[in-house]
Amino acid sequence: MAAIKRKHSATLGNGVQLNDATPPLKRRASARKASTAATLNPDEREDIFDAPGATRASPDNVPNGDVVSGLLPTTNGVKEESPLSDAPGLVEAPKPKRQRAKRVVKTTAADVIAAESAVAAVVDAAEAKTPVKKARGKKKEVKVEEETDAASVISATPAKKVAKKASNEDGPGDPEADGDEDADPEELKAALARPPAVNSSYLPLPWKGRLGYACLNTYLRASNPPIFSSRTCRIQSILEHRHPLQHPDEPEHATKNRPDRTLPSDEALGHKYVQEICLANMIRWNDKYHIRFLRLSSEMFPFASHPEYGYKLAPFASEALASAGRVIAELGHRVTTHPGQFTQLGSPRSSVIENAIRDLDYHDEMLSLLSLPDQQNKDAVMILHMGGVFEGKAETVVRFRENYARLSQSVKNRLVLENDDVCYTAHDLLPICEELNIPFVLDWHHHNILFDAEQCREGSQDMADIMPRILATWRRKGITPKMHYSEQTPAAITGRQRRKHSPRVWSLPPCPDDMDLMIEAKDKEQAVFELMRTFKLPGFSSFTDVTPYERRDDNKVADSVAGQRRIAKGETFDMIPESEIGMGGPDGRVYWPVGMEEWLRPKKREVKSKVEDDVAKAEKAKAKSKAAAEKAYNERQAAIKAEATVGADGVKLEDPGEGSDEGLTPATKKAKAAMRKKADAAIAKANLKIEEAEAKAAVKVEAAEAQISSKPVAPKKQAAPKPKKVKAKAEQLTPSASDEAEEASSEEAEFEGDESEDGEPTPRKRPGLPQGRKSARGGKARVSYVEDNEEMEGMAN
Repeated sequence: MAAIKRKHSATLGNGVQLNDATPPLKRRASARKASTAATLNPDEREDIFDAPGATRASPDNVPNGDVVSGLLPTTNGVKEESPLSDAPGLVEAPKPKRQRAKRVVKTTAADVIAAESAVAAVVDAAEAKTPVKKARGKKKEVKVEEETDAASVISATPAKKVAKKASNEDGPGDPEADGDEDADPEELKAALARPPAVNSSYLPLPWKGRLGYACLNTYLRASNPPIFSSRTCRIQSILEHRHPLQHPDEPEHATKNRPDRTLPSDEALGHKYVQEICLANMIRWNDKYHIRFLRLSSEMFPFASHPEYGYKLAPFASEALASAGRVIAELGHRVTTHPGQFTQLGSPRSSVIENAIRDLDYHDEMLSLLSLPDQQNKDAVMILHMGGVFEGKAETVVRFRENYARLSQSVKNRLVLENDDVCYTAHDLLPICEELNIPFVLDWHHHNILFDAEQCREGSQDMADIMPRILATWRRKGITPKMHYSEQTPAAITGRQRRKHSPRVWSLPPCPDDMDLMIEAKDKEQAVFELMRTFKLPGFSSFTDVTPYERRDDNKVADSVAGQRRIAKGETFDMIPESEIGMGGPDGRVYWPVGMEEWLRPKKREVKSKVEDDVAKAEKAKAKSKAAAEKAYNERQAAIKAEATVGADGVKLEDPGEGSDEGLTPATKKAKAAMRKKADAAIAKANLKIEEAEAKAAVKVEAAEAQISSKPVAPKKQAAPKPKKVKAKAEQLTPSASDEAEEASSEEAEFEGDESEDGEPTPRKRPGLPQGRKSARGGKARVSYVEDNEEMEGMAN
């Protein structure tokens, strides 16, 4: 696939000149090469300056931001392009290759033992920081037979995870990482066996301090237009926005109204795109709901500290920041910043140190341009982590001390250190903070994960011993103390899993009641609201629940393209003032329950399949036509009935009754006539069959009576002697004439009869036989063929 060419921008600030043309963008590295990269940490790999998705990113800026990896083309160790040339999104992602199904191979216990040996080799190599050659070929899924030891299979499974963990422990890592981590059995076993936490029962109530959140406001982010002071931005986006929109009079749209590159570019438009921030709006929103503490995003001005594309904030952003600073000063709020995890002063690499100093200068300039009063300016601190353990903690602390001396005095006045959950505990950092006169920020969540077991136990109880020392580091410089508080997710067990922050917090740490407490939770301002409601803190009655899927504090309909057309035609809307957009309305409907952030946006339309949609449309059309027909029929019936019940002279006529056809439609009349005709035909056919049956029965009876009357009376025969029991052929019986007469009389009785009152024929009584003749069925004796033959011969004579 051909790479997309990129255009350079004009000057972006005072120090960087961007030309009109650049060489074409290089191809991205293949996915296979990217997957073999051991780490994306710029302190461990020389070919990476910054991860494109994490450049100058505050750890708490994006709740679930993923770092996108990318490889930089080099020639003889010299970079051919800027690291941002391979930023994701400029080149289409390669299509995923079709993979074959994994081959399942059954192995025995010997194979599992061999796999354990391989795993041990990988772990040892990772701990020794030696590269391990990986065998080429596709991985095979191992299916162990029943007799294999289950424990050995489990221990052989997480080899990749163990190696990854070993490599990360020596690097700085991301102390604020929030991704899910799988635990190997040994780590899980150790986590379950750790001693229980010992927490203090003290609650700092009544609360007199300030609660805050970091960078993002979930409610304002979902408003229209979105209000936020941070964004994911690319150099290419800044370059594109030098060009005017396709429709300058309409709002920008991701697909329908984009910058038109065919029009001449304007440097002022690029500055405006970077300059537009909504910090003042967020401060006013926070003040309405009694939140007076906010962490500013490091991405408020994208790439400002980049080594090649970086720029100074003054003068083009001075007025915007000063305007926001006036609002902050007027309302008495506190703002801080938290540079990213790649800003480290203890790294052994000089390039990392230069980048860190440049990044700290950028944050200091941003805070200084707010022009806050003296105390608020002192309280506007920059939180920093010590970083990774490079060649040991002692050596890293020595390098930090040396590089700290290189910082400007303005940066030193703002810099504070925070304990992390990977490398440095509170007891590790407190001595260096006391030595260099640096305030120490205690993060309670990090302390519960990583602490010095020789000095304290897990939990908040033992931190009371060093609390005076922590507070002294702040008061020595006249800065209001602050702490960080968050909680782990309920399902977390291991240290890596516990690093993930829970959406909200449900308690307060045992800190002084006038502390400024930064709540580092995923639901941002909603976590602060949850604490206010739980402990009835000041401001808990200023907000209420949102109306699901409805927003009444924006002009979304009026600002849309369709709304603008309706306004052009003369239609009016109840417009909300610009100062009230996204403010929650008069009722303060800004709180959404846990897990219900979707309530802030319109309900998603349910997408049905084409078949279901067609069936629904057909049923809807059918129901509509049926309703219309029923309505017309009722109206016609009412009209006919009205005409039939009123005569020509206006006198009301009698009701014709239910059996009448008056007032019926022609179709109904025709159907009733057909039904009557069919019923009459059926009755006539039944009567005809009855008559035919009666005639046949009468003929049979007459014939039988004539035959009986003409037959002579035979002399009575003596009974024959009873034969001896011998095996003889059974005689076949035949019906006599009396039997035929009896059957005829029974048929006659079946079909002949009088009709009852209901019109149904009733059978007549069975006619009696002639006197002196008994039915052969009723007699005990049977007539054989021999007797029948003799009788027939006598009748013939």
